[in-house]
Amino acid sequence: MTSLHGKIALVTGAAGVLGLATAKALLEDGLKVVLNDLHSEKLNALGGQFKGDVYPAAFDISDYDQVVLNVQKIQGEFGNVDVLINNAGILSNNKVIDTQPEEWRKVLGANLDGAFFLTKMVLPHMKAQRWGRIINTCSLAGKTGGLTAGTAYSTSKGALQSLTYSVARETAQFGITVNGIAPAYVRTPMVMEQLTEAQRTELLKSIPVGRFCEPEEFAHVVRFLTSPLAGFITGEIIDLNGGLHFD
Repeated sequence: MTSLHGKIALVTGAAGVLGLATAKALLEDGLKVVLNDLHSEKLNALGGQFKGDVYPAAFDISDYDQVVLNVQKIQGEFGNVDVLINNAGILSNNKVIDTQPEEWRKVLGANLDGAFFLTKMVLPHMKAQRWGRIINTCSLAGKTGGLTAGTAYSTSKGALQSLTYSVARETAQFGITVNGIAPAYVRTPMVMEQLTEAQRTELLKSIPVGRFCEPEEFAHVVRFLTSPLAGFITGEIIDLNGGLHFD
């Protein structure tokens, strides 16, 4: 069984609430972590919150040239990526008529293109060593069309789910697992600030457990899927929604 100690994980959106919780959890499990976010000042502001070996890497994952350049830099200075957590994303609440082309491209770029670009870059190493983990932050919106989320966001997450299936099918023979987590209404600024108080109150009525998900609960699922003991699970989208949606 492959040990996780010393393996390298790349976490996108690491300065956000989910990314921060995930990075801390993986460090506790003995991995070294590349922290990616769009802005270097956000990564720098994290200061000494991490206990372990980290490598800050600020770049735009929706820009393929930046992805190639920075992944090559990471490989040269820190090491090859064994675990990829495609967590970065942006929310849009606009429905189809109100969604402008620029917004559509921006959301799809951040939520889908970045995951594809990074997956493409890290797969050769994973295939060569015949082991790897790719975990994509999907969403309830991708399964339901978006209860409160907009058209671009819901579409991007549905496409990310399909990307998960496609890469899982392609890479299973190499000892690589590719899975997604579909959270709903985690206690993050995306939920607490971009939804109105009335929307949050109404949502809580619909969630059987009666509360929002905590970031540490999301990170726990990432730890599980990263574990060597999860090697027989691939192409799965794990719901994390408090009973709001069953499939």
